[in-house]
Amino acid sequence: MFARRHPFLFFLTVVCGCMTAGFLGIVGLMWSGANMMRSGLVDMNRDSQGNLGIVEVTGPIVSSRRVIDQLRAFREDDQIKAIVLRVESPGGGIGPSQEIYRELMKTREKKMVVASMGSVAASGGYYIAAAAQGIVANPGTITGSIGVIMEYANLMAIAEKIGISPVVFKSGEFKDMGSPLRELKDKEKKIFQDLVDELHAQFVSDAAIARGMDVKAMAELADGRVYTGQTALELSLIDRLGNLDDAVQWAGKKAGITEDVVPVYPKEDKMTFIRKLADSVIQKFNLAKSLPDQLQYMTPPR
Repeated sequence: MFARRHPFLFFLTVVCGCMTAGFLGIVGLMWSGANMMRSGLVDMNRDSQGNLGIVEVTGPIVSSRRVIDQLRAFREDDQIKAIVLRVESPGGGIGPSQEIYRELMKTREKKMVVASMGSVAASGGYYIAAAAQGIVANPGTITGSIGVIMEYANLMAIAEKIGISPVVFKSGEFKDMGSPLRELKDKEKKIFQDLVDELHAQFVSDAAIARGMDVKAMAELADGRVYTGQTALELSLIDRLGNLDDAVQWAGKKAGITEDVVPVYPKEDKMTFIRKLADSVIQKFNLAKSLPDQLQYMTPPR
């Protein structure tokens, strides 16, 4: 009946469905191929005289695996005397951010670690940078945004207009809280706010410990606002102003490297682009389908 009354819409629906299925199939193949290419720690394609490793965190933090593998590889390489963590990120998932932070805290027990901030190193980007023994940023770097954000869309009005009525069977009172098809109850709002507050307290505490700051002092700065690199220096959120090369030279000096500092990058496997695309699509799918994963150390787009 629908096909006869609305042939164009029916055709468009079928085409979109086929395209979606095809795209998901391609992503599945890419994911399988990427998994087949993975093997152990990162292979280091570098000059044998290299003595400082550079690990890059670029874009939203949706996975920690690559960064952790690279940190471990540099940490276990006797020729590498220091590591520079180059951060160009607005933040991202809480779990991956905390995993990278933890790996950095372990790494700095054995090697000198300095963070270099690019144009943006905010929220989760600042969280991981704080784990370095020193932070270098540009005067115009956007950083800070210390906090937790959780968002979801309420689709009740749209559902009512198109005649959708949700039917829910649940094992507990709060199992469906945050459903986009109904209003939040007061008790549910409190649960979510308590969750956000707890994760925020973890952020503040971890950043303060890593930076050697008083927790109360860090908490006063952690109201979600962003800071420039210049202001962050004045507030002791970073240590120096400078670019990546400045961070490299400072890290070499702090590590006691007397010869020329020669930075090296990890070798990326041939499936890097495909793997990153597959990781991104799957992570976004997981964020969309699972409400707790919407909690993020992320700077909202402005």
